[in-house]
Amino acid sequence: MKRSVVKEDINSRLFNLFNVILMVIFTIIIIVPVWNVLVSSFSSGKSLANGGFAFWPNEFSIENYQAVFRDDSIWQAFFISVAKTLIGASSHVLFCAIVAYSYSKKHLKGRKLYSAIGIITMFFGGGMVPTYLLIKSLGLLNSFWVYIIPALFSFFDVIILMNFFRSIPDSLEDSAKMDGAGDWKIFSKIFLPLSKPALATIALFNGVGQWNDFFTTKLYITDKALYPLQMKIYEIIVQSQMHTMQNIGGSVVLETTAKGIQLATIVVATLPILVIYPLLQKHFISGMMLGAVKE
Repeated sequence: MKRSVVKEDINSRLFNLFNVILMVIFTIIIIVPVWNVLVSSFSSGKSLANGGFAFWPNEFSIENYQAVFRDDSIWQAFFISVAKTLIGASSHVLFCAIVAYSYSKKHLKGRKLYSAIGIITMFFGGGMVPTYLLIKSLGLLNSFWVYIIPALFSFFDVIILMNFFRSIPDSLEDSAKMDGAGDWKIFSKIFLPLSKPALATIALFNGVGQWNDFFTTKLYITDKALYPLQMKIYEIIVQSQMHTMQNIGGSVVLETTAKGIQLATIVVATLPILVIYPLLQKHFISGMMLGAVKE
């Protein structure tokens, strides 16, 4: 009996040691490239010309960031990105939550038909050209609302919220109805506060998608005043590459300056998400565990 306990204890320690080593390797693989990008973004053109990996800038410089923020329109693009991320994520979560609340009710007439239609949208789409014609017919071309309205609904998120709403005891809703509360009050005062983990998870995923999206701008926006930060960064990178190609017979510093600008823009675009993520981490972890444990 003692031998089996000792053997089990040794196996457990070996398993834990293997997990620790594996996670350390995995963490290094993730952190090292990110650190290299951050350090290189603060390096001068001459330092970048040498190439290779750097743990610390050989020649500290903020020229790359100055080049990024030299254009005043970058602040307008930053405002558009923040606005479309906040408005888009919050409206998406609220709209999906309203739909999911109605789907969670068994007495909803036509619920199976609505579910079938929603599932079809998860696997089939109209395509790029029909979608463009639809956006044009709705008058959303060169409009800020093209970032918001087409992204309001996701049946996948509706399914997540619907399952979460179904896990809330019916007794809470019944007692609220006995006190005279209507559906809107029950939804806003009971279901939404109890669904913070699910709502935060969906908001985080949708917010990151809104922040990183520039393809919508390329398809539907020609007014530069409506360019988000990602599209503006894309413009800066393309312009810096064109400047490099025009001076291809010149010094290497020009080429590495373009590289430095690209690295700086990556840091600028990633930093807001890295700041927001820890604030939602607690709810995000709880939301990821939805449905993982069954009683």
